[in-house]
Amino acid sequence: MAITDNSIGALDGGTLDLGQFTGKATLIVNVASKCGLTPQYEGLEQLHERFKDRGFSVIGVPCNQFAGQEPGSAEEIATFCSTTYGVTFPMTEKVDVNGPEQHPLYTDLTKSADAAGEAGDVQWNFEKFLIGPDGRVVGRFRPTVTPDAPELVSAIESVLPG
Repeated sequence: MAITDNSIGALDGGTLDLGQFTGKATLIVNVASKCGLTPQYEGLEQLHERFKDRGFSVIGVPCNQFAGQEPGSAEEIATFCSTTYGVTFPMTEKVDVNGPEQHPLYTDLTKSADAAGEAGDVQWNFEKFLIGPDGRVVGRFRPTVTPDAPELVSAIESVLPG
């Protein structure tokens, strides 16, 4: 099944139909507002802006499973992201990325292995899944891989549709 066959609640309370990203390259990232890695929002927004006209989008997925680092309401998360980092990419509702309440999107995503060949649970905030235009995972990048890391930028450029 393609990742783009999923839907997930949007941060604003609507639905984010991932089917709208079919034919595009997408980077899905579990995010948190109170994490040491939170400054990655800036780099994610830069990636989004740099490649959006070439068929690319970042999708932020708030998650509070890692040391309670995303405690806010949807409104608080949206305000933080827009005022602190100028985030313009789509954001989903807050979900579980691991465990018994894992969102079905992450059930699919976590089947994919990283560069070391490891699949399974998300390790921490800001783990990144690169989705190709066909809706399939083409790369998994652990939290310490920054948005400007050459391996991530190169992977994105290799799957851009336009």
